[in-house]
This record gives sequence, structure tokens and C-alpha cells, in this order.
Amino acid sequence: MKLLLKSLNYAPELTGIGKYNGEMCEAFVEKGVNVTAIVAPPYYPEWKVHTGYRKFWFKSEIKNGVELVRCPLYVPEKVTTIKRLLHLATFAFSSGLALFSRLFKKPDVIILVQPTLFCAPLTLLYAKLTGITTVLHIQDFEVDAIFGLGLMGDGKAASVAKKIERWLMSGFDAVSTISYSMLENAKKKGVPEQKLIHFPNWSDTTFVTPDTDGSVLRQEWGFSNQDKIVLYAGNMGAKQGLEIVLDAASALRENSQIKFVFVGAGAIVDKLKTMASDLELSNVYFKPLQPWELVPQLLAMADIHLVIQKKGAADAVLPSKLTNILSAGGHAIVTAEEDTELGRIEKEQPGIYECIEPESIGTLVSAIESSIKKNTTKHNEVARKFALSHLDKNVIIDRFISRLTEITESNSDFAKEIK
Repeated sequence: MKLLLKSLNYAPELTGIGKYNGEMCEAFVEKGVNVTAIVAPPYYPEWKVHTGYRKFWFKSEIKNGVELVRCPLYVPEKVTTIKRLLHLATFAFSSGLALFSRLFKKPDVIILVQPTLFCAPLTLLYAKLTGITTVLHIQDFEVDAIFGLGLMGDGKAASVAKKIERWLMSGFDAVSTISYSMLENAKKKGVPEQKLIHFPNWSDTTFVTPDTDGSVLRQEWGFSNQDKIVLYAGNMGAKQGLEIVLDAASALRENSQIKFVFVGAGAIVDKLKTMASDLELSNVYFKPLQPWELVPQLLAMADIHLVIQKKGAADAVLPSKLTNILSAGGHAIVTAEEDTELGRIEKEQPGIYECIEPESIGTLVSAIESSIKKNTTKHNEVARKFALSHLDKNVIIDRFISRLTEITESNSDFAKEIK
């Protein structure tokens, strides 16, 4: 099978969609799939193009068996709604040029990762001209995220955007996404059930395990064995609403053993640092993104993990950071409404994590205090068992490749019947 991936994000980005795309494509190659990826230069979550990728037009490279075509795009230093739209539009244009340069090197199937839906029109046009199979893989529902978080009004603009989204989604041969609630959302947007594929994010359960010792990293960062580390690791953007964590740190500042550690980068990291300084929070620490080989130690170091989201974001965005927390057997506090998938998982798997009301400082403070009183020195067996049975990387990718093969062969047989 020849597969073409089209996405904004790709390795060596260390978090989110880029990390998963890189792992997915390399796993495909290991399983005999010929893979090309049309992607942007690495820039996320720092919102700064990595060194070595800053001065080029288009750049091709082979990385671990994957043919990569890097396409230029606008990356704003300060992210606003207008600048983000321009950012997405420039990649849609440049990646479209790269795609149509391959008219005579057509794959069997093309996977477009959302975000960004801006790329859908040219992707569907290319597929129509070449007769290939198309899959839309939804990591984030962009339209839902934008309007759910109040970044744009919920009036006529929202209605038009949702109609365009519905029309574009209907053009794909299959739509995959990372959670069952997101599959239901896609169904509500008009995607027939037979077109839907459950393709969840995964964890390398043999690498991220509860057996890892985090004490060395804890000591390197100046924390004692008596300290209780409350960790947020990942992207620091507007949709997380991380200001609430600083408010919780302020409320718990009298307990000198509780240390709040932010690890990562993102659009609002400078804002968070300024806020922490203004509040004179000596119990808050900021660390940069860590290399993948240190992630198991980082997760093992923490007593409590935070998965923070604003109201209205949980069903549009299933946080990818949670998969590794579960694989590590971490004790997590997750902010999500009860009727979201995160809320339902907690009910179905009691003890897997603590799900609390989003955007409630008092509830978050109480949850942290309660978790600290519990024995968090032992790993969370419920979380680890869930990861082993539901999040194993090889099982998930093998199942997805099998489904792609079925769809591609079915479309090929249909095309022959028409002829």
C-alpha cells in the first residue's frame, strides 16, 4: 500500500499531533507500507520554527523510511484568531502545491489530519482527479473548539462554518477520530456510521511503565523526597485554561511541600510566567519540553498529574497527554464535564483518575489536597491496566491498517464495476 499523510504537525515535535504522526508513519513503514508525508516544518508547541528549518521554500528529506515534504507556512510569534487563520491558510496553500506536484506519483490512500480542515478542498480535488481513497482523521474538531471556547461569536459565522465543515466531511471516503464521543459528534455532523473508524491515540506501554524510577530527575531539579509534585506537562495554550493552576498554587502556597511544575511550551507560557511572578509564587516551576527518552522519568517523578481543559473543550479535544499518564500508572486530576467521554470513562473505570468540574478553583484545590492525603507513592493499577488493554500502540495501528486496506480494496472494486 502507498499512503500519503497530509498534516500540519510531524516529528521532531515532542507533543500532541506531531508526535503521534511521526510514530504512526514510522510504524506504517515497519509494517511494509510505503509512506509519504506532506507536513509543515516543526514549530509546535513553541510557535517557533525549529533551527534548521527556518530558511527554506520546500524541503524534502527521508526520516526513518518516511519520505517527508516540508512546506513553508506563516508562524506567528503571538497567536491571535486572525493570525491563526492566516497560519492555517498558508499551509493549506503550500501543502496544496506540494500535493499537486505529485499528480503522477499518486498513492493508494491519502490521510488528511484535522487540524486543519483548510486543507480539505484541495485534498478532495486531488483525490477526485486521481481516483484515490480519502480519509479524514480528526484529532481536534476545529470548528467546535473555536466556537466552544468563545474565540468567535456563535451567530451567523458559526452557522456558516458548521455547514462548510459538514459539506467537506461528507466528501471523504472514511472519517476516523480518537474517541467514541468524537465519533458520535462526527455522526451528528452527517457522517454515515459505515464511514466511521475509531483510531485512538496510543501509548508505548513497553517504554512508559510504572517501573521507571523518577527519583534521579526529581533530585536534579532540586526536589526532595518529601515534596509533593503536581505536574502539568504538554502544550500551554488558550484552550487549556492553565491560569486556574496558578490560582490553585496561590491558594496552596502555605503548604511548602506542594510544588507545581509546568513542563512544556506554548502560546501563553510567557503569560503564565508573568502571572506567577506577579503573584510571587515560589511554589511554581517552569521547565522546557523534555526529550522523549526522559518522559518516563518525568511522569514517574510526579505525585499528581493535571489534565486541564476549559468548559466546552473536552468533547472537541481528547487530550493526548493522558495516554502516557495512564500507561505510567499516574494519579491524575482531569477537568471535564460528566457527560463527556472523559467523564464516562471515569464512571466505567472507577479509580482511573479523578474527573472534576472545569474552571472551578475551589474544586481543583480540594481535589489536589484530597489526592495528596492518599497514597500516591504506589502506581495507579486501574490506569495501567486500562492502558495495557486499550492503548497498546501495535494493536491500534495494526487494526487501522487493516481497515484502510478494506476501504481501499472496496473503492478499487467499485471503480472497476463502473468501468
